[in-house]
Amino acid sequence: MSDTVTGGCQCGAIRYRATSLGRASICHCRMCQRAVGNAMTPLVVARGVAWEGTPAWFASSNISERGFCAICGTPLFLRDVDGPEGEIEIMIATLDEPEQAIPAHHYGVESRLSWVKLADGLPEYQTGTGGGTDPATIRSFQDPAALAAKEET
Repeated sequence: MSDTVTGGCQCGAIRYRATSLGRASICHCRMCQRAVGNAMTPLVVARGVAWEGTPAWFASSNISERGFCAICGTPLFLRDVDGPEGEIEIMIATLDEPEQAIPAHHYGVESRLSWVKLADGLPEYQTGTGGGTDPATIRSFQDPAALAAKEET
């Protein structure tokens, strides 16, 4: 897709414009679930993003940062620390026209919740496959107490 696209947060304090969109996917990994408070996270690669307002940032792991509106809390994007310059993954539902980004695959399916039943026929990849990062190298920085409790069990 090469048309300029726009989007933003719920309250309007943060708006963005992107020069183009790329691959769209649905991520089921545990970090994305926790970041958006949902079972999955639809994301689309966006290039040439210009911001109106300043998103807040959170380094959710050693490989990624997440952006959100500090006023209304809307999750806006995910950025790979070592990703291509000028690319971020926008939360599809924050686009003004979310139908512009149709997911082509599922990612992180090893963490898909058992009650999520999708019959969309899209390819499915585990973390580390389909061009992803080796899960053994990812260190989550989300809620250390919850992570420590899980490791103890």
